[in-house]
Amino acid sequence: MDNFVDERDYALLAQDKYTFSVLSRIISGECELRLTDHERFILCFTGQPYPVWIWMPDDASEEEMESAFQVAKENGVMDGDHRFNIKYELADFFIRRAEKEGLHLSISTNLFAYDCPELIPPKTVTDGHIHKCTMEDVDVLTDFFEIFHDAVGIDKASREQYRIDAENGIREGSMYLWKTDDGEYVASCHWHPVQDMASIGLVFTRTEYRRHHYAEHLVYEVSKIAKEEGYLPMLYTDADYVASNKCYEKLGYILRGKLCTIS
Repeated sequence: MDNFVDERDYALLAQDKYTFSVLSRIISGECELRLTDHERFILCFTGQPYPVWIWMPDDASEEEMESAFQVAKENGVMDGDHRFNIKYELADFFIRRAEKEGLHLSISTNLFAYDCPELIPPKTVTDGHIHKCTMEDVDVLTDFFEIFHDAVGIDKASREQYRIDAENGIREGSMYLWKTDDGEYVASCHWHPVQDMASIGLVFTRTEYRRHHYAEHLVYEVSKIAKEEGYLPMLYTDADYVASNKCYEKLGYILRGKLCTIS
């Protein structure tokens, strides 16, 4: 088992380019744990509060899943304090296998992966316009990072870390807000290139400004920017958040893959 990745690993992840697009982006960065056999197994953990990602092919046998469980156990992430982003078949095995170790695991989030080959303009009407963030917006953008992660309850970090993330995103030119005609910043969205795709994220509307279609228009505008840059927009959603998923589908997003988080 190696702790480095190469073109073989990216070729493996290309088999699940939608469900594991995030993993294909993070495996080459700084990771607390990175293990791969370059053929049937990839494990990547950037560090808390982020989840452990495990990729295995769809035809993985129970023997291979047992080996994956043992690797996770031997490397200290099967301790009840870590979450895993994995396919449903592996999730089912991990849940059953963990019971034998006296550890209770369950699915905490069902994830859908969408892409958008043909963007459809919103049929709704709203006020305001898209605003590309500059360093003058770092405080308000930090606020959005904080309230977003507090709301979803995952990947929570310190405000200092949120500010670093905001500053980095601004430098990359990937951070956007929706600004109303009254000058209020009401929704957020960003995108990152992942090979030939653009990963859309940080989609959030302040509670008091919901039901005005601000996020819908912002996602459309950010997706359009990504497409104009030559990327295929994609995003992950909570599969159980029906209203949000319908909004994306109205914009032309198509369901391509399924994943889950166990914790």
